[in-house]
Amino acid sequence: MNQLELIIGRINSFAWGGFMIIFLVGTGVILTIGLRVVQFRRLGYAFKLLFSKEHAGDGDITPFQALMTSLAATIGTGNIAGVATAIAAGGPGAVFWMWVTAAFGGATKYAEALLAIKYRTTNEKGEKSGGPMYYIKNGMSQRFGGNYAWLGWLFALFGFIASFGIGNMVQANSVAASMLTTFGISPVVSGIFIAAATGLVIIGGIKSIANVTDKIVPAMAVIYVIGALIVLFNRASMIPTAFGMIFNNAFTAKAVGGGLVGTVIRFGVARGVFSNEAGLGSAPIAHAASKNNDPVTQGIIGSLGSFLDTLVVCTMTALVILVSGLVTIGNDGLMSITDNLTGAALTTTAFSQSLPGFGSFIVSFGLIFFAFSTILGWYYYGSKCLEYIAGVKIIWLYKIIWVILCWYGATQSLEFVWNISDTFNGLMAIPNLIALLALSPLIFKMTSDYEKRERLR
Repeated sequence: MNQLELIIGRINSFAWGGFMIIFLVGTGVILTIGLRVVQFRRLGYAFKLLFSKEHAGDGDITPFQALMTSLAATIGTGNIAGVATAIAAGGPGAVFWMWVTAAFGGATKYAEALLAIKYRTTNEKGEKSGGPMYYIKNGMSQRFGGNYAWLGWLFALFGFIASFGIGNMVQANSVAASMLTTFGISPVVSGIFIAAATGLVIIGGIKSIANVTDKIVPAMAVIYVIGALIVLFNRASMIPTAFGMIFNNAFTAKAVGGGLVGTVIRFGVARGVFSNEAGLGSAPIAHAASKNNDPVTQGIIGSLGSFLDTLVVCTMTALVILVSGLVTIGNDGLMSITDNLTGAALTTTAFSQSLPGFGSFIVSFGLIFFAFSTILGWYYYGSKCLEYIAGVKIIWLYKIIWVILCWYGATQSLEFVWNISDTFNGLMAIPNLIALLALSPLIFKMTSDYEKRERLR
């Protein structure tokens, strides 16, 4: 086991190391330039499209539900515990690099959703199937000739393995821990509840999942952001100091030194990518199910993912932590955190200081519902990856295993499972980014053609 852990650790260091950070952000930069900053240039139009009733096309769920399903899988423990971990490990400046990642990640999300619609297929059950495995197999083969199905298969394998940990057991464990801390409920009982609730939802497939996530995700995000805004209103005088800590620490010697990328940059970018999953290739699996036959408009809607996830929700978490006074920077530039808090405990304490009693409930309920929605979103991702590998007939078995693992994850220590799933989650990016860069000329042309047609209307 020790040898296996060592191997996984080395692969993980590569999957989330300097090269991959440059690959992820660099792809976002290239797409941003080629698309002329489409993620911000069309931000208002994206919200208009999101709530429009005029979409028409084949698909299983509405464009709004597609975005909510993708956000269900990303807005989770990373937004609450992950931000705190980034600050504790890399300093307040890590938040700046999370913003940078999200800013360029919007273009990556745009490209992923566009290609998801362009190259999606219909399976034997009449459902839409799409995502990186399909635009790798179909898109790259059409553009370059040859057979790239093996690269799509590799992505599907990585996604399938990652789903069990990062999308299931780790999330169930987070829910159980919150239930135990907040309400004193045993993890065994919590595990039974999580498994039963998950089973009731996923039995109906993507339509049932979307009908739940399109209510849970907006409701909990609004409640969480409102709670954070109340905290910031109560401590408004500290907000300039908080922003000062972020910007000053982002460019310190500690941030830019220490190897290929500095501590602050590494933690900020890694947590940013973990939060919004831009470039990892998970979100386009959900967007492929959208009732929208226009790849460009779905891409514009998809670009909202990084904005809402990181630039809104993660920023709220970061500011609440930094105005709380729990994190301080000394004259020597060294950071200290009260009681060495980190993760969810740091976020919970920060909320509780400004909103005694009520603040801890906001974080606890946020963790519970965000993590549960992540379980639902990642079930869909994993099932589509398995479908690509082995066909639709085996999905019934996957559902049963998924529900059982929800209970198991709630009751067990999962450090090794987390390391494996985190590693394969990072490896998903490699085949996806290769496809995005290879197909980028097509993405740019489709976008340009769409905008030319718009101007002629």
